[in-house]
Amino acid sequence: MIVRLPHRQPLARAATVLALLVLGFGLGGCAEMGDGMMSAFVDPARYELYDCKQLEAERKSQAARQAELQGLMAKADTGVAGPVVAELAYRNDYISIRAQAKLANEVWRRNKCQPTPPAVAGAPAAPPAAPATDKDGHSHLRSGNAVY
Repeated sequence: MIVRLPHRQPLARAATVLALLVLGFGLGGCAEMGDGMMSAFVDPARYELYDCKQLEAERKSQAARQAELQGLMAKADTGVAGPVVAELAYRNDYISIRAQAKLANEVWRRNKCQPTPPAVAGAPAAPPAAPATDKDGHSHLRSGNAVY
């Protein structure tokens, strides 16, 4: 005959909750990582040979990736175990991209780069091609209706 102790199940639940809390606090400490610690995630010479145009493209790419990761982490936070999932799945990538962006911005400032002005919407386009003319100066459209 097997004897079950009724108080064992609440004890197991309490241990599970305690373990999850400890894990959450441990991972939460990573989120408060300072700028000095973030530099461990990126090579300090990574952008040294980039010109301003390359840095601009890299900074835009990093901003988009950082926004994407923030959205994924916010979406994960809505679930039951969301904060843990967000920390495990996205936090390292987020810290890494933040460190890369910080370094790219430092090199951008050091090189005194300026953003490329956006293309002017009202700029004149190339003039349309002139229609083909025969030797008498008559215009003929080349739409398949050839004049022979």
